[in-house]
Formats: sequence, C-alpha cells, structure tokens
Amino acid sequence: MKTYTQYLWFNTKKPQEFINITEQVNQALQISGVREGLCLVNAMHITSSVFINDDEEGLHQDFSCWLEGLAPYNKNKYQHNLTGEDNADAHLKRTIMGREVVVAITKGKLDFGPWEQIFYGEFDGQRRKRVLIKIIGE
Repeated sequence: MKTYTQYLWFNTKKPQEFINITEQVNQALQISGVREGLCLVNAMHITSSVFINDDEEGLHQDFSCWLEGLAPYNKNKYQHNLTGEDNADAHLKRTIMGREVVVAITKGKLDFGPWEQIFYGEFDGQRRKRVLIKIIGE
C-alpha cells in the first residue's frame, strides 16, 4: 500500500472565505501515484472546515448568510468569548460545515458525483492555518 501526505497552508484576507481546493488535491493525488484508494482532506484548525459541494457563487453567499443566522458574530453572546476570545461563532460554524472529507480514488482520479468540488471554509481568518491531504491505496 502507498501513502502520501501533503499540507496546504492558508492565510485568508477576510475573516470568512470559501476556497476551492480541488485542483490542489488533484495535484497531490497525481504526485502520490495512487490509482485505487482513499483521499482524506482535513482542516487542521478548530475554526476552519473542509467540505464538498457545488462551486457556485450564489450558493457560497447562501452558506455565509445561513451560517451567520445560525451562529452570528457577537463577541458578547457566547460563553467561550468570556475567556478572552472573540471567535465562538467560528467554532460553531466549523462544527456545522464539517472537519474533513474522504473521497474515493478510482482509476487515478477523485471519484466525485456531478458538480462536486472540495472547499476550504475559513471562519476566523487572517492568520496562518493548514489542511492535511492524506492519500492511501495502491
């Protein structure tokens, strides 16, 4: 069995962003040489996310509005922020959007359904964070 590990690093300009990382994951897959297996993509920080969905700007705006309605930024609203932090909403948004995805690898390609793409979701940005790509298989 082959294994391959790569890290992607992000330092977003805005506190909240969605970044399509499908091409970077595809590049890692090609480097790995794995033809049949699994690819894990994992946000390595508790205020960021990795998820699969459509790459459509209106949908991304809908995500932002929906998340803000569920967990609005308000430094005085959350118990977590009493510790001196101001990012409790980002922790909640990460929980909703997810920590990681696993994609099957078939014939050397990510085995997606129609329109599926991999995204990095940032909810407390403007500082350096990483994403793990771990590929295993034959």
